[in-house]
Amino acid sequence: MALVSSSSKMLLSSSFFGSLRGIHTTTSVCAERLKSFDIYRYNPENPNEKPHMQTYKVDLNACGPMVLDALIKIKNEMDPTLTFRRSCREGICGSCAMNIGGTNTLACISKIDASNLNKPVKIYPLPHMYVVKDLVPDMNNFYNQYRSIQPWLQRKNEATEEKGNAQYLQSVDDRAKLDGLYECILCACCSTSCPSYWWNGDKYLGPAVLMQAYRWIIDSRDESTQARLDSLKDPFSVYRCHTIMNCTRTCPKGLNPGKAIAEIKKLLAGLAQKGEPGLETAKLHKK
Repeated sequence: MALVSSSSKMLLSSSFFGSLRGIHTTTSVCAERLKSFDIYRYNPENPNEKPHMQTYKVDLNACGPMVLDALIKIKNEMDPTLTFRRSCREGICGSCAMNIGGTNTLACISKIDASNLNKPVKIYPLPHMYVVKDLVPDMNNFYNQYRSIQPWLQRKNEATEEKGNAQYLQSVDDRAKLDGLYECILCACCSTSCPSYWWNGDKYLGPAVLMQAYRWIIDSRDESTQARLDSLKDPFSVYRCHTIMNCTRTCPKGLNPGKAIAEIKKLLAGLAQKGEPGLETAKLHKK
């Protein structure tokens, strides 16, 4: 077995740790990775200034991996006038919905393409909506349409039922019918990607609202199914959907609004029936 002198050990140690220090120094002063972000700007307080694109360069070494991280960095460190909505940063609230690289999505779950630094990220507000400022669209029409479908549980004998004291029963199979519907976060990515909604947004309810309408229509605990369907029996509310399927392709939650709309059409045409609940819904409310 070879013997190593103490002086040799000291030389090896100093050489080894010197290499580590060299690696550390190299990584700490690595070159900037600048990525351009072309962002839509519009300020209603400056009526003489037309909407335009403004470019910001962000060092990806000092920025998080998502587009929302870059927007926050730009606002905090470069331009505090940049305006956008954001809240949860987890793809749950839907606040940061915008058009990124030509696709409606959520900025908080949209990863920055760091493989091509020469390709700028183009960011616009959701298309075909009035713009409040910069990346903030006016959602009033969208929310009014959502309100119009009465998105809450409706019962025929509410006065005789002990609301708050007992639950409404639902079978496992009936509960499964709500999967893929209740997860919608109302970000409006699907509705604003739909050409039919672009041209008839004042009358056509759009994919997001119709999917939520179907969520309540198909709920076994809801007893206003026919009234809900009757409110949709007009040429525009549902039938402006031409199954283009942009809605399903762009949904950041992986849902299928197009399928929900098709199910509503089948119910309206009498090709499908809701069916009776698998359990006696109000059984626990009986004295």
